[in-house]
This record gives sequence, structure tokens and C-alpha cells, in this order.
Amino acid sequence: MSPDSDADPSVQIRRATHDDYEAVADFTSDIWPERGGDYIPRIYHDWLEDDDETDRKTFLAEVDGEAAGIVQGVMLSPDEAWFQGMRVAADYRRQGVSHRLNEATFEWGRERGATVGRVMVFSWNAVSLGAARASGYTPITEFRFAHPEPDPTAEGPCRVSRDPTAAWRYWTHSGAREQLNGLGLAPEESWAVRELTRDDFEQLADETAVFAVEGEDGIAGAAYRSRTYDREIESDGADGSSGGETIPENTTTETWVEYGLGAWEDVDTARSLFAAIARDAADCEADETRVLIPETARYVTDAAATRTDISEEPDFVLGIDLTID
Repeated sequence: MSPDSDADPSVQIRRATHDDYEAVADFTSDIWPERGGDYIPRIYHDWLEDDDETDRKTFLAEVDGEAAGIVQGVMLSPDEAWFQGMRVAADYRRQGVSHRLNEATFEWGRERGATVGRVMVFSWNAVSLGAARASGYTPITEFRFAHPEPDPTAEGPCRVSRDPTAAWRYWTHSGAREQLNGLGLAPEESWAVRELTRDDFEQLADETAVFAVEGEDGIAGAAYRSRTYDREIESDGADGSSGGETIPENTTTETWVEYGLGAWEDVDTARSLFAAIARDAADCEADETRVLIPETARYVTDAAATRTDISEEPDFVLGIDLTID
């Protein structure tokens, strides 16, 4: 997102298509070069919705026929919209482009029954954070990723079951739920969060995995596996091409296993939860893991005390009330 002045009526919004790839790749090619570049050109063709999909739409902004910006809206539940991938071309920033794109996605979400819209912004991206606040978003929560190493022999001091009822019960009463405002990673959409329900825990127990830590005084931790995916990487460690582009011969594939929530009571229960996740990730033949944990001093230092790797920076989630036009 980029801060804009008053919306310019010359900005036209339409659905993005595969034919827009070159234009989008061109204006996103100079974004975040110090962090490996923007991901959108790599996933663009896979990212776009199919013609028969009604739960998502990718919007393209044009100024005088030139591609000027892009954003995607996704319905994560009957009343929760997720907005992602907002980009504005350098030549058109502060000209009302992001404002018009936001208007389009907000209206699209309302038409589909959404009462709330949310975005995720990297904590280091001050420009996007400021633009989101200027667009009406308010802070909801922040989180960080922990990265336990897959290990079939990992052990902790507490027993960990796969009981979804126990995991749900812990989540409903946990400090993690309060800190995260009830949100966890959405199993149906990468890099998106939504409100978790009891049905989610039941379904995830059947389809992936759910974990409940049994402490001395009852259930003392919970987690779930949200998805498993493969990512193409170049042999030197940089991201490879994807989304319809030719994959260079020197690329390899690594398997990531993602856990949409990690919640616990203390260091021992954290150690037991991460051990269960490490064993599960090994069963999935994972190369890498990612576990969403609340961004608080206690949760982050608890994870560090278990000697689990953690990401260097948190991510922020902001939301907007779509019942207010």
C-alpha cells in the first residue's frame, strides 16, 4: 500500500488478467530488492482467480491505459474478507491509486456479506503501515513465526494428544487467543488469518493435525497444522521462478509445513508443543516449518528458551469495519 492524496477520477479499476503479467511484473520489479524482491511476479499466474471463482477477485488500476496498481480480495469466511498484494507503480504513487483500489475491494467485500476486512503488513514496511492507517484500517494484532526443526525423535516433558476438543477448549481460554484476537492462519489461503471456530479444529484433526498439550493442571497448549506446500528455490538459496515461467535447471524443491497457531502456558509446555510439531513435520518429510505465535515478550522469549529458531521481525494485522460505508 502507498499513501495517496484525494482519489483521481482518471484512475480506472478493472479485473486483472493473465495478459497483464508483463505490466505488473514491470512495476513490481523494483520493490524490496534488498529483501529478495517482490513475490508477485513469481506467483502471478497461479495467484489470479479462475473465471468460475466468486470468492476472490484481483483488481488492476489503470491511469491513461497504463497499469498503475494491483490488489486482491479473498473471502475467508462468510463475513471475513482478506485483502492482499496491494502494490502501486512508482510513477503513480500519491495520485489516488491505492484509495481507488481500496474502495473497490471494500465494496466487493460488502457485496459478498463481509463485515470485516483485514490485511497483513510486515512490521518493517513503514510506508504500507502508514497507508493502511490512512485508508481506515486499525491495528488488530501482531505475531511472529517460530521455526522448529523437523525431528522424528524430539521429546518434551508433557504428553501431547491429537484431541481437537481439548485443543479448542484450551484455545478459548488462552492468553494467546486474547492476544491474537481469535485469529489463526487460514488453511484455505496462504499468508492470511481469520477467526478460528470449533468446527475448524474438528476438520483440521481429520484432514491435517491438531495438538493439545496435557500439563499438570489440565490442557496447557494447542496448535494445528494449517497446510503443507512445496516451494521452488534456486540452488544458491534464492527463490526460483514459478507461476507459468520456466523453472531454471538449477532449482530444487523444499517442503514447508505450516502451523497456524502455537499457544502454551510456560516453557515446559512450549517445549512439548514444539517437540510434537517437530515430530509431525518430520512425518510430513518437511524441510522447513513455520508456526504462528503471539508477538509478546512472554511468548517470544518462551520460544527462544526452548532453543527454537524464531523470525527476526513480527508481522502486523490490521482491520476495517465494512459495515460502515
